Amino acid sequence: MALDNETPVNSLGFAKSPADTRVVVAMSGGVDSSVVAAYLSEQGYDVVGVTLQLYDHGAALAKKGACCAGIDIHDARRVAEERGFPHYVLDYENIFKDAVIDEFADSYLAGATPVPCIRCNERVKFKDLLETAKDLEADCMATGHYIQRKTGANGPELHSAADANRDQSYFLFSTTPEQLDFLRFPLGHLPSKDATREMAAQYGLSVADKPDSQDICFVPNGDYASVIEKLRPGAAEPGQIVHADGRVLGEHNGVIHYTIGQRRGLGIGGLSEPLYVVKLDVDQKQVIVGPKEMLATRRVPVREINWLGDEPFTSRDEWHLSVKVRSTRPPRDAILRPISDTEAEVELFAAEEGISPGQACVFYDPNGSRIFGGGWIWRGA
Repeated sequence: MALDNETPVNSLGFAKSPADTRVVVAMSGGVDSSVVAAYLSEQGYDVVGVTLQLYDHGAALAKKGACCAGIDIHDARRVAEERGFPHYVLDYENIFKDAVIDEFADSYLAGATPVPCIRCNERVKFKDLLETAKDLEADCMATGHYIQRKTGANGPELHSAADANRDQSYFLFSTTPEQLDFLRFPLGHLPSKDATREMAAQYGLSVADKPDSQDICFVPNGDYASVIEKLRPGAAEPGQIVHADGRVLGEHNGVIHYTIGQRRGLGIGGLSEPLYVVKLDVDQKQVIVGPKEMLATRRVPVREINWLGDEPFTSRDEWHLSVKVRSTRPPRDAILRPISDTEAEVELFAAEEGISPGQACVFYDPNGSRIFGGGWIWRGA
């Protein structure tokens, strides 16, 4: 309870009335960010909706299930009109291409398995858009991500969402302390996506029943290879499928059609043992296959680390944490050994299969919900 001579702190953490608190809401056109905007508008905040036009890939614009496309811009604008707050569409196509799409293509061609959604959050939404929000004199920026921001003894902390099935912490590990200070995630505490949809229906939003986006926004059918071929003509050059013991087993029509850990669709049937892609040699144009045990590793080199702990990263020789090496896998117990402020080796207690360069390794508190940052897996593990 505030004292008589104090202004009570509002739900976003500011000691002023909601009406005097400007919030820029990053609106993708989906149900999550639309609910955030409607919820804050309902509470009386000075809401400004902003939608980013990130790409224009012809047919992709009309596809349902990919964010930031034409129909999504329309949906975001409609929600703003229904709720009566201003809405802006910003053309970020060049920024997005330079910061996200080009690296995705180059990384994929180098045999990695990139996660462009992380780079988009890091380099576009939480960088350029966040600066735009400050230019609009906003007190904070809110998004529809399922993650929690909690205030700790040393300032804001990043925590997993209450609903483990919706948690997006893997995709937000590179959020810096400075960005976290300015960001708000109003949906992180909700028990389920059903609760979000109930709020959307309660607010009468036209997007209440809109399906969730499934694909990377600029990969409209999940067909990575066709997008790479458009971006980098000539990338799908044929080569050999080679067993790890040196035997040539067949031909492939381009390394870009394969990923580490893949078993199906190799086109090399009739063998006695099941084989998996264990390495992609781009220089030699080879897809190297081997038995499943070759995919397992316990040591994971990580760089470009964003550390969110209270103590300096290099203040200890070892950190005993849990780590995620893929978004779809639960955290595993591990030891993190710093090499520098931004580089480390992760030793997993139990071997993991299919760890690939280009994926993220995210650090978690083994005894709680806090996220201590993460980094990028950077060479064959």
